[in-house]
Amino acid sequence: MIDVVAGLIEDGTGRLLACRRPEGKHLGGKWEFPGGKVEAGETPDHALVRELREELEITVEVGEALTPVVHDYGRGPIRLIPLRCTIAEGRPQPHEHSEIRWCPTEELHQLDLAAADLPILAEWTARARRP
Repeated sequence: MIDVVAGLIEDGTGRLLACRRPEGKHLGGKWEFPGGKVEAGETPDHALVRELREELEITVEVGEALTPVVHDYGRGPIRLIPLRCTIAEGRPQPHEHSEIRWCPTEELHQLDLAAADLPILAEWTARARRP
């Protein structure tokens, strides 16, 4: 199983950053929470910091983890580890994605999210609705 991290990047108003995968790539056109594979010897936190620096040119402060999601897109199972984070430095630039967008929770539900991201959004939404 391959460990993959996903950043739930929050802005000051409660929106999350969603990124659209480019056409022609695996899951092209689907929206996702940005991140990538955890390399050998890396913690999920370190992998997320590295991936977001490479993909979006930002430095993040990593917070709590949400529930990992195991999913198989037909290439073998992945364990997607969602981590809350905030931007410490930089402004997101879409180097690896065709589009990026800050979205309130209700807008995230309208996007064509990758299947592994759907349970993460459900948990995020449930947490946001708690008093």
